[in-house]
Amino acid sequence: MAIVVITGTGTEVGKTMATAAVAAASLAQGLSVAVLKPAQTGVAEGEPGDAAEVARLAGPVTAVELARYPEPLAPATAAARSGLPTLGPDEIAEAAAKLAAVHDVVLVEGAGGLLVRYDAQGSTLADAARMLRAKVLLVAPPGLGTLNAGALTAEALESRKISCAGVIFGSWRGDPDLAERCNVVDLPEVVGAPLLGALPQAVAALSPAAFRAAAPDWLAPQLGGTWDAAAFAAAYAPPAYGG
Repeated sequence: MAIVVITGTGTEVGKTMATAAVAAASLAQGLSVAVLKPAQTGVAEGEPGDAAEVARLAGPVTAVELARYPEPLAPATAAARSGLPTLGPDEIAEAAAKLAAVHDVVLVEGAGGLLVRYDAQGSTLADAARMLRAKVLLVAPPGLGTLNAGALTAEALESRKISCAGVIFGSWRGDPDLAERCNVVDLPEVVGAPLLGALPQAVAALSPAAFRAAAPDWLAPQLGGTWDAAAFAAAYAPPAYGG
């Protein structure tokens, strides 16, 4: 997989758990893994951030954080309010490339969605992905409203000639409603990339051992897992209209 940029259709969609799952599945294959969190926002100095949470759940990864801002805002805004330096896409790309030179897999987890601004010039995670020529893995919620956000993200990627590796549902309920069932089919279609996994709800509450053991079951073989997209779609196919 080399370098994979992980973004979401928005905030709080399960990016960190998806990153941890991909990291765990990669480690289970005997690969060395680095996790890069370019900008951590909303976490005080000395508190564990997203990269540390990935390491806690997934296992022995190299966890790197480039910048930290205390307020839970977009990186550019958080940096401006705190008086701390911003982070440019060239710095992100350079850090990821250095990690890729000594690791089999580098997972770059963004903040919020694809076009969240990192500096006063309006630079985004997409700019770093383009510099790296890296594929993007999109994490999305399965419910109502995800199709529009997914389509907009896919359009932004396509306009920048960035490839989308696939989509992961960041939090899948055991009793999905009609919209969630329909989106199993519809979201990959509007994004133009395959569904590569579905994480159950509340996986963050699992013990690290349980998380690592289960992670391959949530991800498709392209991400080092055993999850079967066709079987998942068949299991959650929506009922016929009026049925």
